[in-house]
Amino acid sequence: MTTIDELERHRPAITGHCYRMLGSVLDADDAVQETMVRAWRHLESFEGRSSLKTWLYRIATRVCLDALGDRSRRFRSTESAPLGTIDDPLTVLPASSWIEPVPDVDALPADADQHERVVLRQSLRLAFVAALQHLPPRQRAVLLLVEVLGWTAIEVAQGLDMTVAAVNSALQRARATLASRDVEPTDTTLSDDERALVDRYVHAFERYDVDALAAIMHEDATLSMPPYSLWLRGHASISAWMLGRGAACRGSRLVPTSANGLPAFGQYKPSPDGRHLPWALVVLEIERGAIAAQTFFLDTATLFPRFGLPAELPAHAATGADASDR
Repeated sequence: MTTIDELERHRPAITGHCYRMLGSVLDADDAVQETMVRAWRHLESFEGRSSLKTWLYRIATRVCLDALGDRSRRFRSTESAPLGTIDDPLTVLPASSWIEPVPDVDALPADADQHERVVLRQSLRLAFVAALQHLPPRQRAVLLLVEVLGWTAIEVAQGLDMTVAAVNSALQRARATLASRDVEPTDTTLSDDERALVDRYVHAFERYDVDALAAIMHEDATLSMPPYSLWLRGHASISAWMLGRGAACRGSRLVPTSANGLPAFGQYKPSPDGRHLPWALVVLEIERGAIAAQTFFLDTATLFPRFGLPAELPAHAATGADASDR
């Protein structure tokens, strides 16, 4: 007899799947909870012809398809508005507009083997999740079930009440759309050189050495700050922002975490009383040996508790730079 504990054991895997489908960790939470409720109510229909996890994936996919029926697409800052300048106004867009970050621990099952974990991490990457949002919901589901979970066309057809021909057609169209956006799952496991690069980023940011930060960024690197639609590109614009309107971040401290299979940090800005208070969840994207994107998610009230980050830092708390020195 299947127990609630057995269902719960698969929560991280199902959370990751729902997150890829929906682009929102909060929406994924709702979808996972609905999946568990439906599974518990219909346990008598589970005949064991597939694994319990596969059965849960089927239910979760249907839940997500239902949820996507009346929702608009989520996007990244670089899709929300034209390239900005440091003098542009800061326009706030609704929280429901954005691709949200997800903690690795919530979306990557601890019992996955090494190959499975690599594939799952790759498909959590922010750029890939954002590209998925350009697919119609059923194409999105087919692509994820085949490319990420390794289902056959026959298994997908059975799970989604489609014909095999319809599955293959949807898969072909989905692959073509992703190819046109030049986005495919890529390995996010950091090499030794990339880990050293992240350490350099932390040291430079905490020293607020803007020149050192520019030196480890691509020429066309981007900076964005959801929920603001403004985004910047290139050394000159990013450096000018940090030395101008963003200069209040000087003296910040970074606490390491991980999001979407990528290096991430809780950023704490200094306060007049000597404490450091939450300001942003910073997610870094690395390409070809340099920083390609910095996304500063500013919804700390939601994100910091989700990522297990402290509500504030005392005057001498260890930070990312301190940790890398040990």
